[in-house]
Amino acid sequence: MIAELCTNLSKWAIPLILLFIPLVALFRRVRVYEAFVEGAAEGFSNAIRIMPFLVAMMVAVGIFRDSGALDKCVSALSPFLFKFGIPAELVPLAVMRPLSGTGAIGVTTELLNAHGPDSMVGRIASTVLGSTDTTFYVLTVYFGAVGVVKPRYSIAVGLIGDLIGFIGSVFICKLLF
Repeated sequence: MIAELCTNLSKWAIPLILLFIPLVALFRRVRVYEAFVEGAAEGFSNAIRIMPFLVAMMVAVGIFRDSGALDKCVSALSPFLFKFGIPAELVPLAVMRPLSGTGAIGVTTELLNAHGPDSMVGRIASTVLGSTDTTFYVLTVYFGAVGVVKPRYSIAVGLIGDLIGFIGSVFICKLLF
């Protein structure tokens, strides 16, 4: 009964949302098309404004990976994490995730292909991907877009959050699986 209810809710969720938004707009007398066009124009100008920051971040990540610095970080962190029962295979993901979402997805894909999605490494990698963020990417793009030049504690707080997400992912997966 509950499974059938969840299935039906899943099937109807998006169509209902797509119906609900114009109805609310009609009720509030919002001109939907004009509001959409205005928002699209604003989004396009924002995309143009942050493009240099995106390019700079992508180049920096490429240099970090291709220079061998990622491999050096992995080599340095592996023994430390092994003492805490964290699989060494996850170290590249832990290093790459704060830098690049695409790079982290690539690392996760490699881990899933090598170990399988139902392995402990696969489960932890998937959980890490959902529990952490691309800290440097977010700071570069958003702070660059609004002109923040002194991030103060943002980097440290973001990286601490990533570390907690990583450790929490390992702990929860080992607890549940």
